Amino acid sequence: MEYLFLTSFSDIASDWSDHALWWPEKNKWLTRARSTLDQYNVQADAKLQFTPMHKNLKVQLPDLQVLELRIDCSVKCFTAVVQTCKELDIASDWSDHALWWPEKNKWLTRARSTLDQYNVQADAKLQFTPMHKNLKVQLPDLQVLELRIDCSVKCFTAVVQTCKELGIRRPEELSFMRKWDRDDLKRVAKEAHKRKKKGESDVVNSPLSANGTQMHNSQGSLDGGKLSPYPSRSPSGPSPNSTLARGSPHNLSTSISGYSTINGGSALSPGSMHSLSFEGSMESSLANSPPVPAKEAFQYLYRPKNFAEKARINCAWFDSSVSLMEQGIRENDFIMLKFKFYNFYDLNPKYDAIRINQIYEQAKWALISEEIDCTEEEMMVFAALQFQIQLQSGLPQPDLDASGSHNNLSNNHTEEDEIDAALKDLQESLEGSAVSSHGDITQIPELCDYVKFFKPRKLTLKSYKRYYATFKDTFISFYRSKEESQGPPAMPRIDVRGCEAQPDVNLSAKKYGIKLFVPEPEGMSEIFLRFEMEEQYCRWMAACKLASTGRTMADSSYEAEVRALQSFLGMQHPVVAPQSPQNTSHSTTQSSNHSTANSINQADIQPEDYVASRFFRKIKSKSLVSKIMEAHSNVQEMTLMEAKLAYITAWQSLPEYGITYFRIKMLNSKKEEMAGIASNRIIRMDLNSGDSLKTWRYNIMQTWHVNWEVDHVILEFENEKVTFSALECSSKIIHEFIGGYIFLSMRASDKNQSLNEEMFHKLTGGWHE
Repeated sequence: MEYLFLTSFSDIASDWSDHALWWPEKNKWLTRARSTLDQYNVQADAKLQFTPMHKNLKVQLPDLQVLELRIDCSVKCFTAVVQTCKELDIASDWSDHALWWPEKNKWLTRARSTLDQYNVQADAKLQFTPMHKNLKVQLPDLQVLELRIDCSVKCFTAVVQTCKELGIRRPEELSFMRKWDRDDLKRVAKEAHKRKKKGESDVVNSPLSANGTQMHNSQGSLDGGKLSPYPSRSPSGPSPNSTLARGSPHNLSTSISGYSTINGGSALSPGSMHSLSFEGSMESSLANSPPVPAKEAFQYLYRPKNFAEKARINCAWFDSSVSLMEQGIRENDFIMLKFKFYNFYDLNPKYDAIRINQIYEQAKWALISEEIDCTEEEMMVFAALQFQIQLQSGLPQPDLDASGSHNNLSNNHTEEDEIDAALKDLQESLEGSAVSSHGDITQIPELCDYVKFFKPRKLTLKSYKRYYATFKDTFISFYRSKEESQGPPAMPRIDVRGCEAQPDVNLSAKKYGIKLFVPEPEGMSEIFLRFEMEEQYCRWMAACKLASTGRTMADSSYEAEVRALQSFLGMQHPVVAPQSPQNTSHSTTQSSNHSTANSINQADIQPEDYVASRFFRKIKSKSLVSKIMEAHSNVQEMTLMEAKLAYITAWQSLPEYGITYFRIKMLNSKKEEMAGIASNRIIRMDLNSGDSLKTWRYNIMQTWHVNWEVDHVILEFENEKVTFSALECSSKIIHEFIGGYIFLSMRASDKNQSLNEEMFHKLTGGWHE
């Protein structure tokens, strides 16, 4: 084919050796020498171009030198990169380099695509730049590491690679987040709100710099685009002089620079990541984080004052399906790695020491910064657990067996013990949690108790009425007495499916209550249940939690839920005096624990490092320390790992746990509201009070997608279609949270299951891809 065309142009005096056929309509070259035009399906009406394959392109090198290179635009991008390296004739390793097109804000990395298929014209200015960039990454425990991260792959892939470097399993639970302060978030949200009012739809694809300003076309600079005329902040995050001082977990008096290596050396170099000494010290520091004073930590923490500010935080999440560089990140920028999805799977103390510690640290700072609320009694429990963790971090810990439980008897296992542990581990992985042997599971369990009932109405006093209530399947029925329970109920029974159940407990006042938000046609109605005893409350609360998801008390997780509630309340009970040290089967560890706890002067405890500021302002410092030490007597027997897991479990029992907020506006409504995205449901909420207005469960949702023309999130159910728009961020972020939780719910019990990135992007990427 090539020979025929050269013959056709032989009468024209010119050199056609660099020319080939280009088919604009199909956006491809016809360069296969042994193929005919018919094999390319070229029809009689096709318009072809006989054009040069090489173009003079301006390529900027990492040292900012701009060269005009003659590159073959008919070959694949990878081949073009190789040719570029040969053209440079510079002795250097270009294996990590790729072509970046600043004007279009995208990488030219599709190996099978040509430059012409990317529509690269002769006047295009490209950059030949490293794909891996040095970024300052803040972990959930506030440690800042300088890591080399691939900014050319999708953000989700970069997170997976980073977690592998750090030794964190289940990377699908984490993501990168921009480091924005209160002013940055307020400005970005305000600008997004303005664009949405004007009907602009380019908010999804507009890149932002590290400090949240809109990026324009680069003028040939590798360190980012020109910023908008807002007051700028350092895109690289805080300067090294203002970083957190890192204290050793075993010696609080020593500290190192916030940007130093975990073993106390200089800033992390790319080649030092895999040295044995670095990996050992890195694992130790990530599994037991150095303590950070709250005053220093607050410069890194966003402290929301209301639900609107809690929602604004979530504008900062990166798009998982777009590379970091395409989202405005450049060399030496400052980003955060945090747990994004609150659906923690297969937490095993033996293999997840780093992961468990980072979850604990994120929970701790969320409570101290008041990102999530709790009662005073609950705060004292969290403070006591934090104090116990701090004590235990400097003590030797018992070994863990294959199932992740402590082994205090002997380090010499027989083969039979190892086989039994392996079989137990296998059974747990296949069956999930064990089914309780108590009771007959062929019958649906039933709760029957006298409870106090109250349904708020306008202009009425809060007066409870006593009823005999039964809880069977997912329904609660009320009767005037036990004798009347065989007849019709005194009021319509309540279907708990789709309800929101929140605790209403005050142990010091012996108040055990449940606040139920029941879905009704006009919204959610409130119902209060009050119980006389703690045991009643735990069983009814566990039943409500399961029933809200459509499960009954016959479910295998019911007894575990009851025990978790009892354990959390047990830690809140006031103790008259701390327990005296006693000898146990593992006396060495526990006696060390008691002696350490007793040797600490209470005056050395800084309560602001343990509790949220609202409690510190309300209660005197000495009284706070006394309350913390009183609560500590309930947890002083715990090992380091037990205390961390207890902290995480208690955190998961809070009403606000696992809910990610967004400011929204429902279709055809002028009122601003809030959407809460959780692991199993979407909640429509009041923006001022945070009360639930309506709940939609994922298990009854048929489809969810985004109308990108108007930036609306659309949820379709069997009998309902819900449409709303995000006010301060792209609807893509909400779409990604919903798809991400559905992806996490599909994880199988097979611990060797590989991560299906393609399925993740299919569920979270949206219909615009």
